[in-house]
Amino acid sequence: MLSQHPSLQLKLSVVIVSYNVKHFLEQCLHSVRAAAAGLDAELFVVDNASVDGSVKMVKEKFPEVICIANQDNPGFARANNQAIRLSTGEYILLLNPDTIVETDTFTKIISFMDSHTDAGGLGVKMVDGTGRFLPESKRGLPTPAVAFCKIFGLSRLFPKSKTFNKYHLGYLDKDKTHQVEILAGAFMMLRRSVLDKVGLLDEDFFMYGEDIDLSYRIIKAGYQNYYFPEARIIHYKGESTKKGSLNYVFVFYTAMIIFARKHFSAKNAQLFSILINIAIYFRAFLSIVSRVLKNTLLPLADVSLLFAGLGIIARIWEQQVIYPWGGHYPTELYLFVIPSFIAAWIVSIYYSGGYDKPLSLWKSYRGLAVGTIIILVIYALLPEHYRFSRSLILTGSVWGILALTLSRLLLHIFQISGYRINASKSKRFAVVGEEPEVQRVADLLQKALSNPGFIGLINSGAGQGEKNGFLGSLTQIKDIINIYKIDELIFCAKDMPAENIIDQMSALQHTQIEYKIAPPESMSIIGSNSIDTAGDLYVIDINSIGRFQNKRSKRVFDVGVSLMLLASYPITVFITGHPFTYLKNIFSVFIGLKSVTGYYPIEQHDHKLPDIRKGILFPTDAFDQQKPDDQTIGRINMLYARDYRISTEFRLLYKGFRHLGRK
Repeated sequence: MLSQHPSLQLKLSVVIVSYNVKHFLEQCLHSVRAAAAGLDAELFVVDNASVDGSVKMVKEKFPEVICIANQDNPGFARANNQAIRLSTGEYILLLNPDTIVETDTFTKIISFMDSHTDAGGLGVKMVDGTGRFLPESKRGLPTPAVAFCKIFGLSRLFPKSKTFNKYHLGYLDKDKTHQVEILAGAFMMLRRSVLDKVGLLDEDFFMYGEDIDLSYRIIKAGYQNYYFPEARIIHYKGESTKKGSLNYVFVFYTAMIIFARKHFSAKNAQLFSILINIAIYFRAFLSIVSRVLKNTLLPLADVSLLFAGLGIIARIWEQQVIYPWGGHYPTELYLFVIPSFIAAWIVSIYYSGGYDKPLSLWKSYRGLAVGTIIILVIYALLPEHYRFSRSLILTGSVWGILALTLSRLLLHIFQISGYRINASKSKRFAVVGEEPEVQRVADLLQKALSNPGFIGLINSGAGQGEKNGFLGSLTQIKDIINIYKIDELIFCAKDMPAENIIDQMSALQHTQIEYKIAPPESMSIIGSNSIDTAGDLYVIDINSIGRFQNKRSKRVFDVGVSLMLLASYPITVFITGHPFTYLKNIFSVFIGLKSVTGYYPIEQHDHKLPDIRKGILFPTDAFDQQKPDDQTIGRINMLYARDYRISTEFRLLYKGFRHLGRK
């Protein structure tokens, strides 16, 4: 069991440093609690000033945990050292919050360390959220030669090479125990007596590199680091830190330079620093180019197709209709007018959501239609000599429909990542567990998702699967997936130990199915589809209004309404009253200081609501009654954020119009 008496000499101290990953931390702590049952163990959680309610969750759901709540973020190394200095275990395990340990993990690693007195540190076999092996489970020392092969992709080209892939030791069997040089900080088992000799984590490393440094110091002190695959964990790599960002590139490689200066000779450290700086700028360049191409590929394709099509249409129109006996459109048409048409269409498509992923043809058509209307309105207001041809606009919009359809169908047919049409079809789920937990998780799924395509139940026990609404049992899972076209499996951690979940994920790797895990007594369902993506987090939570598309739609609504209110001010001011405040509110919305609608201001919410602009109107304006109590207001605010729709904005504007002059 987990001890609450740090003054006693214990066998194991588990240290978890957390920063804004409440749901993953909760799942991790449930697995640690199960793995520590029957052991003399203590558990520390060091929170680095999270704002997502992590500390409150730990104190309420895991009272046995020793929680250290920092008021700032001192970094990973320093936070771990805080807990290590307070701990009393013979062994210390540094564990990431985005991990799940098997129920026998702690017993196995303690037994191994007890029988291998030369072991200073130990790492285990890590798999990602799909059950695939994570190569960083075993690593070599990043010497200049090793770093060169890693930085420039040779290790990826030759994954089994002893020469080119020493970074991930790809030539070593992942299913056998080996002596290795570097342990992964996500799961780092350490012998206290060795830490007393080599020292704690080096606090010069804010994040990344401290595990490499400590592993190397253990070896230099004459001890061994082991890779031990008989114990496994799930590591949702990329959840605690987003590893594809430019910030990660700079922080990680800067940590490598600190390591080189500390441990290598001056000559090797200088060479290493040169390689690292080349890598930083090379990776930064690739990241910027990739991001620009990713965000502009489709708009640039649309611009090219529209310009080419309109150019051809204009030539045909001038030769066949406007100037049949000779003559040409003025060059201004091609230099200014057509580009202006295209700009109006592209901007309208963007704000209509036509470039959101997955792609929607309907949103693209809608944007094109709105853009055409805007062009025609402006066209009608122009002087006569600037009106080249209304037919050109209409014909161009028809070509736009064909061009947009063609470009998106080609991207869809060739299965370009992120550019699939209507790929957000309702998923089909299967929940694996036993009653009543599967029913609880299925209900959570219904509430978290607006339109799940199918939710089936699979019995994880040994009994008959088809009883009480179950599709079948765990032994029939492959047939169930095929017959019911299941897209995603959700495992109930209350009914299935982590080792069974990992076994199932590994056995079903080739089915292209996705996985989530539902912690017991939790309002979240967590998972990661790959080591590069965060995957979806199904949680009864407030996340709808915080989505980029909804923020964009809300801002477009604000600008449109403020312009209409400004135009109608001489009339509407008599409805709203407070003429100066009303006018001030309109301008505040137009320039982005306020929004037409926002949360009703109360001191404290039960939920952390996404940040939005202060509103003039409130969700409570939809109710024709006196101001409700704070608890009711909190629920109304939460529902407004969670179930946000642009139609809600129109309804609140209609119901609360007379309050637009509100001070």
